[in-house]
Amino acid sequence: MTLNVNEIFYSIQGEGYHSGSPATFIRLAGCNLACHFCDTRHTVPSIPMTPQAIVDEVKQYPAELVIITGGEPSLQPLSLLVDMLHEAARRVHIETNGTRPLPHSIDWITCSPKKATAESPLRIPYYVHPSILHRADELKLVYDPEGPDPDSIAARFHHPLLYLQPMALDGSDNAPATVAYILSHPHWRLSAQIHRLLNFR
Repeated sequence: MTLNVNEIFYSIQGEGYHSGSPATFIRLAGCNLACHFCDTRHTVPSIPMTPQAIVDEVKQYPAELVIITGGEPSLQPLSLLVDMLHEAARRVHIETNGTRPLPHSIDWITCSPKKATAESPLRIPYYVHPSILHRADELKLVYDPEGPDPDSIAARFHHPLLYLQPMALDGSDNAPATVAYILSHPHWRLSAQIHRLLNFR
């Protein structure tokens, strides 16, 4: 069994609750959505790797934290990889759009629901129902002032930590609108993408 890997790299988590934490990132290839603001390089050829080869590379880095991201990582078989990372004394986090089920053994789930577009293989409305996931520890939304109210999305989940993130890659700056929403809804927190602000990977 192999997984299609876009890249594996060592850096610092720049978003959400664990922002500032050193982590090894496993970026898997492929996605079932087509978000115009996505920062994944989908044109980079993927590399087929066995779970053992992935774990061997992860073990070159000292951090306990491993973040599986994408694309959408749930498109690929993850259970064996997660088990092997646990055996290597790693804590496994995942970043997902919430459209597909995940292994129950993952330590932390960051769900970042997105809007399906005309280019997407999924013909779904704005944000899927969260019953697909068994839990979400953290809800991280890219704020869209023209989309549904973030509170209406959060209400479908069972009390995750709540983060709003400005949409910065679409040629517009909606950071002021994001901050304004948080100030009027103080149960949300700002996710500011410190890796972009400080210009590190």
